[in-house]
Amino acid sequence: MTLDFSPLFRSAIGFDRLQHLLDSVPDASVTSYPPYNIEKLSAEDYRLTMAVAGFRADDIEMTVKENTLVIAGKIANETQKGETLYRGIAARAFERRFALADHMVVDGASLENGLLHVALKRVIPEALKPRRITIEAAAPATVRTIEQDTAKLAA
Repeated sequence: MTLDFSPLFRSAIGFDRLQHLLDSVPDASVTSYPPYNIEKLSAEDYRLTMAVAGFRADDIEMTVKENTLVIAGKIANETQKGETLYRGIAARAFERRFALADHMVVDGASLENGLLHVALKRVIPEALKPRRITIEAAAPATVRTIEQDTAKLAA
């Protein structure tokens, strides 16, 4: 029997251990709008892609506070030219929260073809990176000999 842990990865970016993921399991009552993908591009690079059709860059606000990325969108009231007979494209306000692992930073964001792309990167400070320490070999000990003056001993 295999267990599917994919629901645990929905709102956590950069965590490598399951223990941290269990703390950030999303609430089942939270809506799934707008849909999004989280991709791991390399060991340090991630990309969050969110479908935000109908939103402009000015309608979306992104903030990072205390290891939480918050993306909120609200379309300003626009005057439409005609009467809408059917609304299939959702234009409701949203707010999504993503738990970021330690040392995850937002590297940039772009809005293209109705998709919001957020670049994330794991940046480990130099003080926390492992460093190699060279081991110096001790110089060989010099052999000391004690010489005795035999002429003084004979006298």
